Amino acid sequence: MESNFETMDAKLHAILEKYVVDKDLDTNQKLIGASFAVVTKDRPIIESSSGQIDLTGSGRPFDSRSFNYIASLTKLITITCIMQLVERGTLPLDEDVRTTIPELGTMQILRGFDGDKPILEDNTKPITLRMLLTHVVGLGYDIPDPDLIKWSNHIGRTARNLDWSKEGFTVPFKFTPGEGWWYGTAIDWAALLLEAAIGQTLGQYMKTNILLPLGMEDTTFWPGSDFDGRFVAYTSRRGDGSLEAVAPPVDKDSDHPLESGGAGLFSTARDYSTFMKAFLGGELLNQETMDEMFRPQLDDVQRAMLREVVYAPGSHEGFAPEFPRGLEIDHGLAGLVNLEDIPGKRAKGSMTWSGFCNSRWWIDRKNGIGAVLFTNVQPFGDSIVGKLYDELERCVYENLETPA
Repeated sequence: MESNFETMDAKLHAILEKYVVDKDLDTNQKLIGASFAVVTKDRPIIESSSGQIDLTGSGRPFDSRSFNYIASLTKLITITCIMQLVERGTLPLDEDVRTTIPELGTMQILRGFDGDKPILEDNTKPITLRMLLTHVVGLGYDIPDPDLIKWSNHIGRTARNLDWSKEGFTVPFKFTPGEGWWYGTAIDWAALLLEAAIGQTLGQYMKTNILLPLGMEDTTFWPGSDFDGRFVAYTSRRGDGSLEAVAPPVDKDSDHPLESGGAGLFSTARDYSTFMKAFLGGELLNQETMDEMFRPQLDDVQRAMLREVVYAPGSHEGFAPEFPRGLEIDHGLAGLVNLEDIPGKRAKGSMTWSGFCNSRWWIDRKNGIGAVLFTNVQPFGDSIVGKLYDELERCVYENLETPA
């Protein structure tokens, strides 16, 4: 694949500069800052960044080493760890895991409410690692879910998902496991399955098998104060289109009980693109495993519910604003898979995912390319990020020739 990387770099930077604050910190319809990286199997990583890391006027630039809470971008790294153990025969994809993780065996199915009282039903269906990785098990996130909030209030539950504890991850199933698609804490439970299988924490395994070998020194579950000088501030979009600084959704200094495999990492665009390059290049998993990760996994019922969730108003802008509404999609073992080519953009069979603070990635194996955008703005599904991401992706593909 031939590409005009020299001009792409400058073009990407020009696009970023249109969307981020200038030295006067006018935030109207802008982002505080952003970093974008493009990876291929055999070429140097392209990095481009613009903006600042806070709204204080400090002038500290947003660059590829700016430190971000990456939320659900954690999932791809966690799932890579899990699939390494699947390759080795340590973790089976299709065996019932309820005996290994007893909490999954005692969770009930929430069928509705009688007034304020939850109607709960015991689950008799098996739960497998594959079901967890594809989000067909029926576990949700509690904070944005009215039913799970109502259930929590009724039982006096004070734990929440972002506590990063077993109690916080424990919620009832939204449906009988395997009979739908719903996004939530499934990858956190998959990570706990990894820990049970090897007798190590997720962070220990990740450090030994991914972070240290790739030189990812700025990726951690436990940042403490080590990165304060380059930590990106959290911002939120006001109704008038401007930004304001807001409290973080998670406390980076907290002594949380668990390492959240679904949403617990802090990292930089440079580290994450280093990981993506190794992932795309086959350094972390073998070809057969990669094929399985990108293979559409859902049945017709699950796929219909996935489409309903992803394309719902308010969700589409967060999950995948780069997908034209109605594009045929499925889910692999680590993210959404588009089942059609997107004109001017990624090829059929590419995979993508996003995070709560609107960072996001895609990997296009057909064209041998991937990219990641780091930023920090709420709410999830910020329209400015969607427009920026579209321009960046189109620029990438305009500068690539079709493979022979």
